[in-house]
Amino acid sequence: MRTALVTGAGAGIGRATALHFAAAGWRVAAFDIDETALGELADLLPESRLLPVPCDAGDEQAVEAAFKEVGEWTEGLDLLVNNAGIADPYCGPFEKFALADWNRWIDAGLTAAFLCSRAAIPLLRKRAPASVVNITSTRAIQSEPDTFAYAAAKGGLAALTHAMAVSLGPDIRVNAVAPGWIETGPWQKQSDRTEPKHSKKAREQHPVGRVGVPDDIVSAIAWLAGDGAGFVTGQQIVVDGGMTKRMIYTA
Repeated sequence: MRTALVTGAGAGIGRATALHFAAAGWRVAAFDIDETALGELADLLPESRLLPVPCDAGDEQAVEAAFKEVGEWTEGLDLLVNNAGIADPYCGPFEKFALADWNRWIDAGLTAAFLCSRAAIPLLRKRAPASVVNITSTRAIQSEPDTFAYAAAKGGLAALTHAMAVSLGPDIRVNAVAPGWIETGPWQKQSDRTEPKHSKKAREQHPVGRVGVPDDIVSAIAWLAGDGAGFVTGQQIVVDGGMTKRMIYTA
């Protein structure tokens, strides 16, 4: 039976990813710092399909302890999805931004991927050819004001992706998915759940005519993890409904 590990699995894209692979017959190890969200995910899946592990993926000791538990649960991993990170990209004015806050964004979005990938390599090699998929962002290639820490973390993760691919091949393929505007409100834990209300203008920003949903990203992850992408590594696939290709002029 194939086995995946998904970080940031309690909500949003991570939650949708864990549910997809479990439904497809995989066993899934799920990391999240939010134990409530992780518990709600566990309620949706049989114990035989899911190993929920509370873990701050940006903390080295926490990751080591979590992977010890994973190693006792499975002999190997076929897929690692590095999805953990701070979801809110807005961090405030550059000149007032504290170093501690900068480190928090970098640790959550970039250091976490390094720590989890490093710990996962022995388990991935046991199932070679295996796959790593990093979740970056369109903000790795374009920005809005006051999102610099988020953009730096995601841009670093995009660079880490191709560097890992070169270092870990041929046993492990490493790719990234860069989501655009993805509506995750319905995929949050119960206390944070919201129903989307997108304006006509919001929909029209996307050439496909709608805002994205987590399953749009999951489909790309599933393809990259599958045999059909066996000749694909070191790549970042943008999944944004075409929004980053649309020129928007202002008067």
